[in-house]
Amino acid sequence: MTQENRNKKFATAASRSGPQSVGRIFSILEFLASTDAGATLSQLAISASAPKTSLVGLLAGLIEEECLRRDESGRYYLGPRFMTLAMRAVSGRDFLKLARPALTDLSRKTGETAVIAALSHEDNMVTYLDKVESANSIRYSVTVGEVRELYCTVGGKLLLAFFEPERLETYLRSHRRKRYTDTTLTGKAEIMAELEKIRQEGIARTSDEQVQGSSGLAGPIYSNTGEIIAALLIAGPSERMRANAARNEQLVIEAAKECTKATGGIALDSSLKTQGESLRK
Repeated sequence: MTQENRNKKFATAASRSGPQSVGRIFSILEFLASTDAGATLSQLAISASAPKTSLVGLLAGLIEEECLRRDESGRYYLGPRFMTLAMRAVSGRDFLKLARPALTDLSRKTGETAVIAALSHEDNMVTYLDKVESANSIRYSVTVGEVRELYCTVGGKLLLAFFEPERLETYLRSHRRKRYTDTTLTGKAEIMAELEKIRQEGIARTSDEQVQGSSGLAGPIYSNTGEIIAALLIAGPSERMRANAARNEQLVIEAAKECTKATGGIALDSSLKTQGESLRK
C-alpha cells in the first residue's frame, strides 16, 4: 500500500469514528503489550470497553497495516510494524545509549566485533542497530542498518527461536531458504532442532553458515515485560571463534544480561525455559 493510499484510508476512518477509535486502538495496544499470550476478540472488547461488532473492522484495519496479527485460533497479537516502531522509539532515545557500554566491553573482552540486532520492519529479516568493531586487523565487519536472514545468522536464529508457534510455522513454510555454504541449515526439521537447542541453552551459535570462515554467538536482551526484543552478538573468524568458544559464550551471556539490566529489562533465570515450554505446547 502506498503512503498516499494509507493516508486516505486513515482519513476516511477518522471521519467515521474520530477520537473514539483512537482511544480504542490505544486500549487494544496497551492490553496486548501487557501479555505474551495474545487475546481473543472478547478480551479486547472488554479492554476497549466496546462491543465486539464495533471492533471487527478496526482490528481488520490494524492487521492490514501489520500493527496486529491474528493466528489460526483467532487470537490477536502485536504485529511486526508496531513492534518495530516501538523498538525504534526506544532505541532512538535510550536503548542503544544505555546498551553501548556493555557492547563496547564485550568487544574489548572477546576481541571480536559486537553487534545489537533486532527484527527488521520486514519481519522476516534481522537488522543491525549498533556495533563496535574488533580492533583485530582480521575481523568481521557489518554496517548499521544492514539486514540479514533469520535462519542462518546468529542474531536471526536467536530471535527466530522465540517466535510463537504459528508465526514460526508460517515463516518456515513461506520463506525461501538459500544454502549459502555447505553448513547452512535449510531443512525444516534441522532448523527446528537448532531452535529448540537455542531455547534450552539460552545462546545461539553459527559456524560458517552464511559467510564461509565466519562464526558467531548471540544472547538475548529482554524488555521490561520479559520478552526477547533484541540479540547481543559477536562475530569473527571461525578459527579464532572456535579457539575461544567457551570463554566467549560466557562473556556473551553475561553481556546480554548487562544490556537487559541497563535498559530496564527483566530476565528471569527460568524465562527461556518457560518460553520454550510454551512454544512446545
